[in-house]
Amino acid sequence: MAGHPIHHFQNDAGHPTIKVGVRKFMCVGANPPFDHPHEYLDMGDSSEIICPYCSTLYKYDASLDAVQTKPDGCLFAATAI
Repeated sequence: MAGHPIHHFQNDAGHPTIKVGVRKFMCVGANPPFDHPHEYLDMGDSSEIICPYCSTLYKYDASLDAVQTKPDGCLFAATAI
């Protein structure tokens, strides 16, 4: 996977469904300190997947780029430690 970052998404607002433009990503739940273990999710050939920790339903939307979400604002922006 060299050259292909794994994007992280969060769900602070508690959306039941988040549309994303990638099929492989990490779900962090809410932003720290309320996050859950960062769960790697891979939709494979499917168009949706549910996070086993927070139950967020992620749906693939080909019209979005890798850092866009619907609703907006669900891309996780980690701060340097």
